[in-house]
Amino acid sequence: MVYDALHNVLQTALGDLDPSFALQDFTAKDAASSSSETILSRVIEALNTPPFLVDRRVVVVRDAQLLLSDEVAELITWIENPAPSVTLILGVVGTKANKLVKAAGEVVETNVGSRAQDRAAFVASKFAEYNVTIDRTASQRIAELVGDDVARIDSTARTLSTIYGSAPLKFKDVEPYLGEAGDVPAWDLTDAIDSGDASKSIVVARRMLDSKGRAGLQIVNMLQRHYLAMARLEGSGATSQEEAGSILSMSPYPAGKALKTAQRLGPQKITQAVHWVREADVSLKGGVSYGGKDLNTDIDVTDLTVIEVLVARLARMSGAGRR
Repeated sequence: MVYDALHNVLQTALGDLDPSFALQDFTAKDAASSSSETILSRVIEALNTPPFLVDRRVVVVRDAQLLLSDEVAELITWIENPAPSVTLILGVVGTKANKLVKAAGEVVETNVGSRAQDRAAFVASKFAEYNVTIDRTASQRIAELVGDDVARIDSTARTLSTIYGSAPLKFKDVEPYLGEAGDVPAWDLTDAIDSGDASKSIVVARRMLDSKGRAGLQIVNMLQRHYLAMARLEGSGATSQEEAGSILSMSPYPAGKALKTAQRLGPQKITQAVHWVREADVSLKGGVSYGGKDLNTDIDVTDLTVIEVLVARLARMSGAGRR
């Protein structure tokens, strides 16, 4: 996503300039090469060299978050007193707390929230950026299909812009260019289970298997961690998400969610959940067999059956609450 943003920023910065004269493109990862010369010495040389045969020069450093602290300090010194007619563009993967991001005169942020509506909004905005016309329903269905793999949206939007221009498109027009279903975050499944929605839990679990991002055992291991975290909180005396986070060694927000669910379920249901997860683990390690891969869906029938039964049981139990 950062590289896609760099592509667009570069196009704007260069305008009609010839890149062979106006552009010097570096990647901080090159510092790991066998050459004794660091990448920064070449970057600084490029930044301080006057443009030749063009009226301005553009210098790009990709993966700048990999630069060492003294190299970052040297770049910031240049940023504070830049050479005339030279533009420096930095690609940084990470947070806005990075010193280079703080020192930049302009920041283009590429970030997508974890909620389904956030992904749908990102799809809509990215398609609009390339003047590709889709309706709200198409945005939602595209977001559902790509899941966490939102990085492919930019290239897809560019491709569609080249082929269709601004002509109105339906989901059926876009679908052939999207590829296979992308994975979805773990909390989509655990949130559905904790809310007691068995139907949604099955849909999300099947989606995980469809995407090939997770096999059945990986889903079981994920659920095992989810319920063992609750087991650690049960009887711990934790009353706040900060205390729960300290016990579980995780950030307060997800720890707080685990604490609330543990308090609602109680020790007996948490124990039952752990037991069901253990049964599913044994089943997927050869305990049962309902068949191999389905020729139409390419999903292992045993994986699908065991996982669907497991998540349905867990969701129904969670929906019943604590008695």
